[in-house]
Amino acid sequence: MKKILFITLLTLLAVLPLEAQQYKYEAGPTLGMTGYLGEANNGNLFKHPSFTVGGLFRYVHNSRWAFKANLNYANIKGDSMYDESWYPDGANYKFSSSLIDLGLTAEFNFLNYGRGPAYKKYKPISPYMVAGVGFVFAICDGHNQASFTIPLGIGVKYKFKDRLNLNFEFTMRKEFSDRIDGYSDLFDIKHSFAKNTDWYSFAVFTVSYEFGKRCIKCNHIE
Repeated sequence: MKKILFITLLTLLAVLPLEAQQYKYEAGPTLGMTGYLGEANNGNLFKHPSFTVGGLFRYVHNSRWAFKANLNYANIKGDSMYDESWYPDGANYKFSSSLIDLGLTAEFNFLNYGRGPAYKKYKPISPYMVAGVGFVFAICDGHNQASFTIPLGIGVKYKFKDRLNLNFEFTMRKEFSDRIDGYSDLFDIKHSFAKNTDWYSFAVFTVSYEFGKRCIKCNHIE
């Protein structure tokens, strides 16, 4: 009898972590492409694409909500030579800026994202939307500029292993200084939220690893 109980206990210890184990944190690298809209490009967002690299840390509140911090190094560039707009005195504006981008965002999954008991109807893939606040520090032609930003976007998550996730995310970032490209108010229009402020975008892939076991209380997983 004792032998049977011992074998049963070992079996439960081996099986339960696989069925019930969930994690509340994720971290991983990001890599992708940037775009820019502003004085040196007011048409095609990806007319002069560049790159971004960085990382993220995500707190998974539940299968629907998550909160993320990201830190990226990026480059944006533009050239107004082939724009359809006419600039004062026929001038041409060209630039390349290095950015350090920090974002704090909330994510809402449209489906119950994750893996777990069938009755919870988890899905290994889910589209999501993201919004939050951020900060950018730009270096352009030796001049520094800092600004607050508003990141807004959409993405899709895919859990291809129990603790590994693949994400693709596209976000636009509205910034408020109008100087991350080195130019401001070229058309002599008073600076405001809607006019003469620059936008930049990230289209990134992320691979994230889950860690930090959740507490299990009364057979309920948080």
